Amino acid sequence: MPADRPAEVPETVRLWSFTEDTLLETGDGDTLVAITWWGEYELAGVPPPVRESLGRMALGPVSMGNLASSASGAAEAWAASLRKVLNRLSGSVVHSLALNDGRGPLLSAVPVTPAPVFPADPVPAGRPVKLSRYSAMRPDGGVLQLESPRARYRVALLRPLAVTVASSLAGPVTVAQVAAVSGLAEPVVAEVVAFLVAAGVVLVADAWAEFAEDTDADLAAWSPDDLLFHARSRTWLKGAPPDREEHRSGVEPPVVKQITAGPTFPLHRPDPAVLKATDPTLATLLELDHTCPEVTEHALSAEQIGEFLFRAARARSIGPAHLPGGPGHEASQRPYFSVACLYELEIYVGINRCAGLARGIYHYDPRWHTLTLINDDLGMLDGMLDLAMVGAGSHRRPSVLLTMTARMSRIAWVLGSAAYATTLVHVGALQQVLYLAAKAMGLSAHAVPVDAGDRVDRSLKLEWPAEVSVGECVLDFPGPG
Repeated sequence: MPADRPAEVPETVRLWSFTEDTLLETGDGDTLVAITWWGEYELAGVPPPVRESLGRMALGPVSMGNLASSASGAAEAWAASLRKVLNRLSGSVVHSLALNDGRGPLLSAVPVTPAPVFPADPVPAGRPVKLSRYSAMRPDGGVLQLESPRARYRVALLRPLAVTVASSLAGPVTVAQVAAVSGLAEPVVAEVVAFLVAAGVVLVADAWAEFAEDTDADLAAWSPDDLLFHARSRTWLKGAPPDREEHRSGVEPPVVKQITAGPTFPLHRPDPAVLKATDPTLATLLELDHTCPEVTEHALSAEQIGEFLFRAARARSIGPAHLPGGPGHEASQRPYFSVACLYELEIYVGINRCAGLARGIYHYDPRWHTLTLINDDLGMLDGMLDLAMVGAGSHRRPSVLLTMTARMSRIAWVLGSAAYATTLVHVGALQQVLYLAAKAMGLSAHAVPVDAGDRVDRSLKLEWPAEVSVGECVLDFPGPG
């Protein structure tokens, strides 16, 4: 910072350190081995002064000035060699900003990708800045974390000053405006804003006061929720790995949900040998167009519902299973795909028109192939059927509505924070099998979007969020169309 800075204006200091999971080891000769989250790096030709500097960074945040003062030899050669190593290990280098008050960093940027770049450019004077619309704050580890699925760093807001500045950037503002409203020194605000821009969570307008994010047609297709979900589930960013231990407590959740209330009805079990001999081939079924035709008023039979669930969702067997390197667990084999045979999905059957089963909402037990009545409130049933009718673009309520739910403890027990993303894959797998089984029987099954708020939870008597609804499917006779 300039030497003529007024005494009352605090000075900011840039600090560097390694992430806590980074381990430095000395190899043969002048070789240094860095063991990091992203892998193991063998760095040859690292001179002793640079090794000493890296060792100090491993102990905690340190300024480059302090590193330079302790380095022996030519300063330029030391700086070039150190910069080369830090560029190679950028995915493990934490950038921090502090005041020269000895109270620790204001904020720190922790890398979440293997090779990020942290530019140190100042924000042009008078340029509007704002938080990316994809940025979000959340408490974690006793501090506020500011993150964005578009950013290569996650920022820890460690002191109130940093929180004040970050929370002032909801709309386009200048550094001067933030300083005037917050009462903070403008040079300090400028440094904090430049730090947040470098981390990727804050945007700078162009010379025409426009933000590139606002006119990006590719980004426009993504809502903030969807993009964050994608970044934290599909891609494996540092800081959000599947944490199995955190999600595992108590006794392993059962393979099948136990329902004790309400009358239970055994379902028809067709002969698998007969199905194999008489069913159309898979190629034939796949070549049939998947449409959403208008349903008829014909009632399905209890035998048809039993055969349909037997084909698509029954538990054929139960036994032990495990993921490589993971815990063992009790698993089942069913007709549709599920990672590690976890089968966290439950099926609830809303019966509207069926010869042999009364109207109501039932739970399907895939182990015993039975239906248990859990809700005989016809008003709640009709409400769900109406939502399915609208979702299917039909003019009649379907004969049967299947609602799929997920017992999150069942899948999180093994997959940790990857559980929900995997559950959605399982929903798609089950929907496809339901569709094929219905086609093979001359029936029509198709997914419907049901935006029911908490209506589904109340109708199925779910204990949210331990069990959540994740999809619906209607079953009926195909009508014209």
